[in-house]
Amino acid sequence: MILYPAEWTKLKEAVFTALAETDGGGRRLWTIPWSLHNHPETDSRVALCLSRAKRQPQGLGRIAKSLLIRLQYNGARRLFARHPGAVAVAWNGLGGSRQAFLLAARDAGLGTLACELAPFPGRITVDPRGVNAESSVMGQDFSSTPADNDWRAMGETLTARPSRRADVGQSTAALPDTPFLFCPLQVPNDSQVTLFPGWTGGMDGFLAALAQAATKLPNGWHLRLKEHPSARTALPLAPLLATGRVVLDNQSDSFAQLQASRGVVTLNSSMGLQAFFHDKPVITLGRAFFARQGLVEVAGDQVQLNHLFATPQTLTFDPTQRARFMTWLDRHYYPRLTDASALTEKLRQARKIGPPAP
Repeated sequence: MILYPAEWTKLKEAVFTALAETDGGGRRLWTIPWSLHNHPETDSRVALCLSRAKRQPQGLGRIAKSLLIRLQYNGARRLFARHPGAVAVAWNGLGGSRQAFLLAARDAGLGTLACELAPFPGRITVDPRGVNAESSVMGQDFSSTPADNDWRAMGETLTARPSRRADVGQSTAALPDTPFLFCPLQVPNDSQVTLFPGWTGGMDGFLAALAQAATKLPNGWHLRLKEHPSARTALPLAPLLATGRVVLDNQSDSFAQLQASRGVVTLNSSMGLQAFFHDKPVITLGRAFFARQGLVEVAGDQVQLNHLFATPQTLTFDPTQRARFMTWLDRHYYPRLTDASALTEKLRQARKIGPPAP
């Protein structure tokens, strides 16, 4: 059986229900159970989960949040001890209560599955290790995967997401003919930015790195930015725009800008991966499961980033390596929610792999 905390969105519930039906049973937990009984790992797990919680309370709120995570970790650990052979499932699981839930299962010797939307339409992430830069894609050997083009079908229905802000749109207006690199900005407090920013340290460091690198672009080139449609507030972009080499275009369609560009620059946005469908070179600065030399240009520090911006016409990638990687994602990693056999295999992998090292 699978054990999972209740979720209040139809999509998440659909994923958990499909897994439970595939497994022959599941138990939905309306609340993560509580317990006062500590375990040897409790203190370290609480500190980790609290440090990675998306919302970081202060003062009394932080004390209360810490106590809640402690009670939840202990309660979940007690629950899992009574259900050997079960698989614990949670959405995302990168911090806070959901991470405590999954860590409790791993510490009790159970397998886990972290779920999330895939960056491709109609697909989901169901991973026994975690999501994003903590997923089982990291270190995966796909060199023996066939290098065909069937994977391109996953990108046929990709569209830019609707915006939450009046000043960020998806217009189809014409774009300039001058060469440019495109940087689709991410939500500043998204876990991809806060947990996996690499050497940039976060959104502020990422923007500062871009500001310096943009001055190295050849004459006639510019860096084109677009803020994320889901970002609730505008980013402090004045230093970037002051370089005279950067353009902010919040109105043009995101994929139209990507397609018209000579390359994509990103911390670790899924649009960097989606750029593969348009055969665009990609520069990554942060930790991403697709940040491998050959798939993208990995900028490991400011010096490397400056060099890549100074020579944008030489940006490249290995088409065969990309085809193998994308084929592996298509055939083995991102199942369809309606594919019962693929979901069964994910559960089998979770039980086989068992509790991964934290």
